[in-house]
Amino acid sequence: MTDPLKIAQDLIHCKSVTPAEGGALDYIEKLLTANGFTCHRQTFSDNDTPDVQNLYARRGTDAPNLCFAGHTDVVPVGDEKAWTVDPFGGAIKDDKLYGRGACDMKGAIAAFVAAAIDVKPAKGSLSFLITGDEEGPSINGTRKMLGWLAEKNEKIDYCIVGEPTSEKTLGDTVKIGRRGTFTGRLTVAGKQGHVAYPRLADNPVPKLLELLEVLNGLILDAGTEHFQPSNLEIVDVDTGNRAENVIPAAARAVFNVRFNDLYSGATLEKKLRTAMSAIDIPYDMKVRVGGESFYTPPGKLSDALAAAVESVTGEKSVLSTGGGTSDARFIHKFCPVAELGLLNATAHQVDEHVACADIVALTDIYKSVIRALCV
Repeated sequence: MTDPLKIAQDLIHCKSVTPAEGGALDYIEKLLTANGFTCHRQTFSDNDTPDVQNLYARRGTDAPNLCFAGHTDVVPVGDEKAWTVDPFGGAIKDDKLYGRGACDMKGAIAAFVAAAIDVKPAKGSLSFLITGDEEGPSINGTRKMLGWLAEKNEKIDYCIVGEPTSEKTLGDTVKIGRRGTFTGRLTVAGKQGHVAYPRLADNPVPKLLELLEVLNGLILDAGTEHFQPSNLEIVDVDTGNRAENVIPAAARAVFNVRFNDLYSGATLEKKLRTAMSAIDIPYDMKVRVGGESFYTPPGKLSDALAAAVESVTGEKSVLSTGGGTSDARFIHKFCPVAELGLLNATAHQVDEHVACADIVALTDIYKSVIRALCV
């Protein structure tokens, strides 16, 4: 039997801080090639973002094609001195695996690789779609890989994303959708001047605060059948002014909205602009929609995941659309997609870790899903 803990340790050793490949894709490619997978490496870039390496691997040619999607890139370790272990050491202490990416999401990749090596279904295909761009701008990774797959007429029938979805116990939560993400950058122009002569200046700060009060007071909705309510959070306010006796020339703020299926990015922007137009304050707002909301109705994929979780752990999974964004927001247009991975309690934290037993159990869950769907 393939040891998923060894694979997870080897992946943690790779310093693949986004967007660096760090040897992680090389390692996976070598392992999968040795076990019958045909691997394709694709590098994408554009003028404003760094090159990103990606991997697609497939074993078999028949349908259904069950794909595991994930990312080997990790967030920076932060203050390395705050860690009690080497962030890239893959240490095991007290039956826990430590290291950056242990739960988000090298542990899940290791579990599916081990499962795919050990389970060779008589029918269907297994594939991997692994990017190095999920923790970054998500421009040159999964989204472009899906375009490449479409050009190659490569069909995926089901996709499991290994994000750390579990909340309290392994498998307690399966994601079948996510809210969208909308970022607004507000700027109110004024006129710089001396605070002692305000009539000769135009202070933009009170105007910006009025606009923020409008946004902060909005009740966007009460949620829907499958989604929690949309929420708007102000995350930054700044003038760039470090002098205590100068009225600034401009004031800026950043806010983010996580929105449900009542909105698209475009309809949400219209609602926000309409609300702010109730007060006559000129402003500039630049927007970025990081992803639209999406939802995969319960069906064969989510049923197989829930059944596998219950058979391995005894846990009854909750089907959820909560949490942040993931690359599933791109995949859902390509095929049915659901997310299931390790506990998310220490994701992106100092001393990120997961229980060794959970990696082993997740491997068994993935094996069960392979057997259920590749028939």
